[in-house]
Amino acid sequence: MVHADAASIRLPGRPFRVVANPPYGISSRLLRTLLAPNSGLVAADLVLQRALVCKFASRNARRFTLTVGLMLPRRAFLPPPHVDSAVLVVRRRKCGDWQGR
Repeated sequence: MVHADAASIRLPGRPFRVVANPPYGISSRLLRTLLAPNSGLVAADLVLQRALVCKFASRNARRFTLTVGLMLPRRAFLPPPHVDSAVLVVRRRKCGDWQGR
């Protein structure tokens, strides 16, 4: 387990999994880093702004499946944020699942 600043964390060279609730302001940048071709990401469950989760889940990612998990209303947090949240579920595809795409 690593407790670190999501904006400046260096990703490990070996396969890894992420469970996080990063600041919404860095979510897009963090996702681009995690989903990069050289990333060792195997799986991630990320609590993000709902609109961003829906946007990324609608994309056809080559190496990962991206799906909308649990929806989290504003009232689920204290203090409540200004937006609704959701869990983005990320799973690496098996090699044969994406090579033909």
